[in-house]
Amino acid sequence: MDNATAHCWPSFASILYPGPVAASPVFDQAAPSYFRDLHLDRIVEAATANHGGEDLAPFFYTPLRDPDAVAYRQEVMRDLEDGQLLEAVQAFGRRMQAMRDQLAGIDKLYCKSGKERRFLEAVVIYCDAVGRLAQALQITCPPESRGMCALREYVESYVASPAFTQLALDARALVVSLANISYCLRIKGNSVTVRLYNGEADYSRVVAGIFEKFRRSEGKDYRARFGHRATLNQVEEQILDRVALLFPEQFRALETYCARHADFLDERIVRFDREVSFYVAWLSYIRRFRAAGLDFCYPELFAASKEVEADSAFDLVLAGKLLDEGRLVVRNGFALRDPERLLVVSGPNQGGKTTFARMFGQLHYLASLGCPVPGRKARLFLFDRLFTHFEKEEDVASLRGKLKDDLVRIRTILDQATPDSLVVMNEVFASTTARDALYLSRRVMGTLSALDALGVYVTFLTELSMFDAKTVSMVGAVDPDDPAIRTFRIERRAADGLAYAQAIARKHRVTGEWLRRRIPS
Repeated sequence: MDNATAHCWPSFASILYPGPVAASPVFDQAAPSYFRDLHLDRIVEAATANHGGEDLAPFFYTPLRDPDAVAYRQEVMRDLEDGQLLEAVQAFGRRMQAMRDQLAGIDKLYCKSGKERRFLEAVVIYCDAVGRLAQALQITCPPESRGMCALREYVESYVASPAFTQLALDARALVVSLANISYCLRIKGNSVTVRLYNGEADYSRVVAGIFEKFRRSEGKDYRARFGHRATLNQVEEQILDRVALLFPEQFRALETYCARHADFLDERIVRFDREVSFYVAWLSYIRRFRAAGLDFCYPELFAASKEVEADSAFDLVLAGKLLDEGRLVVRNGFALRDPERLLVVSGPNQGGKTTFARMFGQLHYLASLGCPVPGRKARLFLFDRLFTHFEKEEDVASLRGKLKDDLVRIRTILDQATPDSLVVMNEVFASTTARDALYLSRRVMGTLSALDALGVYVTFLTELSMFDAKTVSMVGAVDPDDPAIRTFRIERRAADGLAYAQAIARKHRVTGEWLRRRIPS
């Protein structure tokens, strides 16, 4: 189909980006380097598993930098929260996939008439898919978002256009014409004769009628069942060739139709079908968490203000694991007010510090895609770049030790980071002495503070929690009645490196007071 006429139709280019898009948007084909640290790779893999996999993943690899583009996607997400509209879009996607399956099967055929008939079936499915989508958007479940409203106007004009109307009408007429073809087969030994049908009786019905009077009860059905095949065998293709010779007018019309509409697909409809899978995949992925009572929200997102907060948020990967095990998902929150920029998280080991850092990164990244994020409410920053530093295995091939590797990696981050960057660092300099780690950490935090970068710094060094006015202390909490039990709650309060040790000492009665009681003077 000639798509040149589309330029005079209502403006719609992409369901992922607002405004006119001259060419297909460019998406990153590889996952960002920080995906593994933040477990975003696992989230994307789970979200896309049943919705296109590798083809859909690039949508999740490409964050947005424009607040209006994020708002555009959030609006579409909200529209698709409507079950009727979501079902209409999913049904459209299933029909488009069936159409693609038909087109893909053409290459498996050798018979020219078979190829053309399969092409016709693909066109019929396509026209039905677009027509049903237009009806849903107009009548059944009219949308409210800018993106879906623009799509509705575009589809309405497209379906009403002379080109589409003729495409659909001619396809239906051809289907009826071909369906009315009747012919006879005479099979004798290895010989198959194809000839015109002259009103001969259907002997299968005659035989079935004769034996009907002998039927007593329903017996086991021994008939073989043949499933739908994408290809014809050699005999079937030769039969079809001879049927085409018997009905030249109908098959000549089919040939002309296929040649005229070889490029029948509309570029924007096809793009919508692919891009809308991003929304369907994400809403399908989070449905499980919502069913378990976990909140998701559409965050406020700002490119200038660095006052961020989140309430009742959680790490999606850990939450999925806990739900599988039937365990409670612990939710956390945070808040930064000017001039605060850096959350310094300390506390006992295995207390949820790393999970909190991942959660912080996940929230900001998923928000930059326009997705609803885990939490009751959130106000987040739209970063230009995201950097992470998590512990990794020492690379023997690099010929440098763990400390040098940390220094090289952190130096790269500090060289590339800007005031609009987001930085998540987890347990850096753990391979050196506490004194050296404190010295190096202060240098790193000094650079981040001077940059005015936003982020999280997980550390065992409680002295860093009071680094400067931009620093906020967050501490992993324990059960007050049993300090050995972690609550996995991360609380905003002053860090005290001795508090946890003293609590453990009191539990096991090895404080100075208890020792004096137990040791005779």
